[in-house]
Amino acid sequence: MKNLFTITLMVIALAFSSEAMAQKFSGLDKSPADISSYPTDYKVSEKLVRVTYSRPQLKGRSISELAPAGKVWRTGANEAPEIIFYKDATVGGKAVAAGTYSLFTIPGDKEWTIILNKNLNQWGAYSYQEDADVVRVSASVSSASESLDAFSIAYKDVDNGTHMVLGWGNTRVSVPITF
Repeated sequence: MKNLFTITLMVIALAFSSEAMAQKFSGLDKSPADISSYPTDYKVSEKLVRVTYSRPQLKGRSISELAPAGKVWRTGANEAPEIIFYKDATVGGKAVAAGTYSLFTIPGDKEWTIILNKNLNQWGAYSYQEDADVVRVSASVSSASESLDAFSIAYKDVDNGTHMVLGWGNTRVSVPITF
């Protein structure tokens, strides 16, 4: 009887101790992180550019509610995206040294301003400092028939380089990049 009581106590203690030691994980992020690299072919290991960003979703809202025209936007959700150039590049006609930058934009109707900023690890655009901008370029805006609920970054091959394309809703913003 004494052994049965001891074993029962041990089983109860073990059950409660494993519950106390269990790690609590949060649910899925509403704006999941993604990585967009160029060249896009997974067989090419030597990438030229990579953007790590979070993907906000419209969910019935307009782009102007989430990324107001004329205001600096973090170009995604959560932390400001980080863009890594593995080689010196030309972005929108301006030279950019190889390195890591924060990516911000200023949305507009006909063009967006693309901003590469040297301050990293920024949450949103709350601590954005214009004097840390490395380059600002204009990028053209077009409209697509396919609507994207989740903000996305992709690349389109062009002569002598690529266009980094920001897509959200029916809006497409094309940023020319050459290496």
